[in-house]
Amino acid sequence: MMPPQHRQASAWLKAVNLLKPSTTPGWRYVYWFPTVFVVSNYFYNLKIVSGRSMQPTLNPDASLWRDVGLFNRYAIHTKLDFNRDDIVALRSPEDPNRILVKRIVALAGDRVKTLPPYPNPEVVVPQGQAWIEGDEPFHSDDSNRFGPVPLSLIESRLVAVVWPPSRFGHQFQPTIVDKDISNPNKHSAYRLAMAELERQRWRTTRVAAAPRSSL
Repeated sequence: MMPPQHRQASAWLKAVNLLKPSTTPGWRYVYWFPTVFVVSNYFYNLKIVSGRSMQPTLNPDASLWRDVGLFNRYAIHTKLDFNRDDIVALRSPEDPNRILVKRIVALAGDRVKTLPPYPNPEVVVPQGQAWIEGDEPFHSDDSNRFGPVPLSLIESRLVAVVWPPSRFGHQFQPTIVDKDISNPNKHSAYRLAMAELERQRWRTTRVAAAPRSSL
């Protein structure tokens, strides 16, 4: 007969073995599911960017693929870190089941010169809200359609493009693009960057930013 201490040790070994991940593929997925769930819901997740509203920054015509972006949820949900010019994913105020990818153009207290079809030529963004637009505003459902949006609808902020491989890590920095028009690929990148730079300047002229302390 097994001594009591041996029986107790045997029971502990069985319990430990139950906690070990199974070698079968199905159990391996179940074992890692909580980690994947926590990371994707509270830290980072991937989103496919659809449509042309963020061109040329995302989904440029020169690309054969739709962009896949890495989005930071922690910065938004935990740190509440909202900044002008951030590209963010948010729930549509018109359809909560629809996720939009847009740019924060203005925050609380900022005065914005609106675009059609918004009924007023200017608007001051209320507290707790943001004015969001697509980089291609005339092909975008954004604040010019439905007005400022609550910050609570914003879910995450774009960190980088992870697909397609040719655009991996891509974020426009127009001032450092190499103007080498002898190389067709570099020339195309330069033209895209200059187009984004012009849009950035145009957005800036339409926003009178409030002092940071009032945001």
